[in-house]
Amino acid sequence: MPKIKGKLGIKEFYSVVFEGESISIDKEVIDTVQKSFDFLKEFSKNKIIYGVNTGFGPMAQYKIKDAETLQLQYNLIRSHASGTGNPISPKYVKAAMLARLNTLSLGYSGVHISVIEVMTKLINKNITPLIYEHGGVGASGDLVQLAHLALVLIGEGEVFYKGDRRPTAEVFELEDIQPITVELREGLALINGTSVMTGIGIVNTIYTRRLLEWMIACSSAINEIVQAYDDHLSFDLNQTKKHKGQREVARSMRSHLEDSTLTRKREHHLYVETENVVVFEEKVQEYYSLRCVPQILGPILDTLNDVERILIEEVNSANDNPIVDVEKKHVYHGGNFHGDYVSLEMDKLKIVVTKMSMLAERQLNYLMNSKLNNILPPFVNLGTLGLNFGMQGVQFTATSTTAENQMLSNPMYVHSIPNNNDNQDIVSMGTNAALITKKVIENAFEVMAIELIAVVQAIEYLQVQDKVSSKTKKMYDAVRKIIPPFKEDLVMYPFVNEVKNYIINHQNKSTL
Repeated sequence: MPKIKGKLGIKEFYSVVFEGESISIDKEVIDTVQKSFDFLKEFSKNKIIYGVNTGFGPMAQYKIKDAETLQLQYNLIRSHASGTGNPISPKYVKAAMLARLNTLSLGYSGVHISVIEVMTKLINKNITPLIYEHGGVGASGDLVQLAHLALVLIGEGEVFYKGDRRPTAEVFELEDIQPITVELREGLALINGTSVMTGIGIVNTIYTRRLLEWMIACSSAINEIVQAYDDHLSFDLNQTKKHKGQREVARSMRSHLEDSTLTRKREHHLYVETENVVVFEEKVQEYYSLRCVPQILGPILDTLNDVERILIEEVNSANDNPIVDVEKKHVYHGGNFHGDYVSLEMDKLKIVVTKMSMLAERQLNYLMNSKLNNILPPFVNLGTLGLNFGMQGVQFTATSTTAENQMLSNPMYVHSIPNNNDNQDIVSMGTNAALITKKVIENAFEVMAIELIAVVQAIEYLQVQDKVSSKTKKMYDAVRKIIPPFKEDLVMYPFVNEVKNYIINHQNKSTL
């Protein structure tokens, strides 16, 4: 059971969000949060503390009467629960809740201990707030999206519970959950931060790593199918480049192909007597989409690792305002809620995922085009040419989806629009960046599913099931359980969706 101690990693997010593990709160966290709350309550007497006894944003110039400070917190939550568009999927919301719980557990926010207790119950009981995609500009953090989380914590709004969307009050009564106690600045502390964009971002990195593993597997299998020379994957060649990502991708591909009987040694075929040869019948080198995979996927892996590191730093940081420092007996006003770190990393991630979908589309095209590969029928058509169409139809889908990714990969980071009476005069758009990246990743899985079907059909046509590597054979068998070998034309969309669902929800066991 993961324990909240103010420090979370990808492993903890995976176990809670993907595997449904419950969490517990370390006693030290409880003590830290209580001390922070007690200090702020005492410190804020006869002082002006933003969000405790002032209005918010450009309204901070207005002092709030002591008798109205609690109403101020409720007003903030209710007024900012203004999201629109599609609901964010519960898995991503759960990650956002875990991220928010962790940062509040650091003791820099001065919240009442009930916030920690109720959020823990919601996570463990798999009760996820209704949060909409649209509304956040990512400057005072995810104000609108986090307001929907706060709305649930005060017992209002709606939640997803056991697959249904239901009123929060109704579910709280069923589960005997009491709303949080609002005593000081619980409203502002809950909505002022980067937890939604960060939670979505962390789930994005988990799916991207899974996608990359499938991409490496498909790339390896295509090298087998065309009986490529293996020196472009060799240790010696790739060690001449200093980049860790390239070296790791090449190593992973060598591991995948370790027991293949199809890839060839250049010295066995081309490093021989060729005095009387004028034109080589076989390619001396493969196309870039096959030969340059380590150089293409290497920077993707390096970027993914960097994105993951930055997001974990963010989730373990205080991203509130003001910051309560119990040790130094001070309250600091600043902008830790600003989401530029996450926004920039999400833009980087969607760019490299788009490049991955482009590589998958080019590899797919290589298999589709008989004039390029010289060993397969057009569109990997196992039926009668002319009468049957093979995979011609689904190639259109892959091309269209890749084009959408290319458009979506334009950055959000530089699309700041001033708002909030120009108080928020430069913003991050971090939540938008994270959500668009989510869409790009989902699209890439669609392209990958189509490529994977084509790889399996090519193996079927060439009848090399017993010659491919054991890892390719395992991949082949998994897809064959979903889609049969087809010569006659089939309605393809159910199969594409099933293969997509399979690869999204199954790791291709790799050491990346």
